[in-house]
Amino acid sequence: MFKNKKIDVSKTDTLVGEGTTFEGKIVSQASIRIEGRVIGDILCDGDLTIGEKAVVESNVKARNITIAGEVQGDVVAMNKLSITASGKLFGNIESSAFTIEAGGIFTGTSHMTVGDAIPASDKHHTPDSTAPEAKAL
Repeated sequence: MFKNKKIDVSKTDTLVGEGTTFEGKIVSQASIRIEGRVIGDILCDGDLTIGEKAVVESNVKARNITIAGEVQGDVVAMNKLSITASGKLFGNIESSAFTIEAGGIFTGTSHMTVGDAIPASDKHHTPDSTAPEAKAL
């Protein structure tokens, strides 16, 4: 009845829309776009985009991360982390490439890595993985 579907990590599979608050841990094999509010860890094999009006109180791990809204928490990008002119990051970062546009805010420490920043064995572990699995408000 169901066929195994290969996930295309380059396409956005999950959207947390504006006006939505999500509390809990998000784990996704595909890309995620957040326009609302998320409280809890985010683990993403694909790309993560934090929209201009989004507020994220999370430790975050993803392949590529673009922050145009506000993030409060530690961020690990396996490849590239970008903070746009409207983006705000209050936390530490680990990434192999990091850009911040004029007007963007970054408060924390940065650690630059080479290539794949997350070992496969640690891919879905965060410093604080105690958040409940998923609870929409």
